This record gives sequence, C-alpha cells and structure tokens, in this order.
Amino acid sequence: MRIGELAARAGTTTRTLRYYESRGLLAARRTDNGYRTYDEDDLRLLQQIRTLQDFGFELEETRPFVECLRAGHPAGDTCPASLAVYRRKLAELDALIGELSAVRAQVGAELARAELTAAARLPGGPEPRCELSPPTTEGMTQ
Repeated sequence: MRIGELAARAGTTTRTLRYYESRGLLAARRTDNGYRTYDEDDLRLLQQIRTLQDFGFELEETRPFVECLRAGHPAGDTCPASLAVYRRKLAELDALIGELSAVRAQVGAELARAELTAAARLPGGPEPRCELSPPTTEGMTQ
C-alpha cells in the first residue's frame, strides 16, 4: 500500500509517517518510480506505536516494541527490552500516583480546615465576603 492508504488505515497523517521514517521507526520500500510502499506488518508497527503513545509513552520509548515486532515476534511487548520499558513506565506512573496522592491529601486537609473555619462563624454575625465574589447590591441606595 502507498503512504496515503497506510496513513488512513492507521488513523494518522503522511507527515507523521515520514517523521517515523526519519526516526528509523518505520522503513519504507520504494517502487521503481520512487513511491513509498508498505505492507500489513508496517500497519502493525504503527498500531503498536499509537497504542503505546495513547498510554503516555514517548516516541523513543516505542522503539524496543517496534524492534521486537521487526524481529518476528507476534507481539511487540514480549522481548526483554520491551518488558524493561514497561517496568520503567510502571515505576514512573507509581511515582506520579504517589505525588498526586500527596497533593490530594494536602487539598483535602485545606478543605477540612476551611470547612471548620466556616462552621465556626458566630451566629447572627455578618456573612464573610468571598474575595472572588462581586459585592452585592443589597442595602445599597440608588
């Protein structure tokens, strides 16, 4: 298939395919008249790259998966280098989850403190005005 058909089937652009080719992730064969041609294996490579990028992998992190497929493995994630990338990505995600959990705990603590402060207002006292709210026109004469 030619580059336009491959791009359409992979849900990407010809520009992206040319970029992948320049990065060595996709290898085009050339016809006598210079057109790039691809086959179903190239489509599988692209699907592997796209799936990994949807998971948050950087383009260069997909290289071991592509090389695994090119080596003839039925799946790009069964080679030792691919497994190592999975492990690194999981460690990265675990670290991010830890950071987000810590931020969530801080926001929760601030919310609890703010709710206690709001609940401690004296009954009958003036309503505190939120700095972000515009002033009301109640009680103002025109």
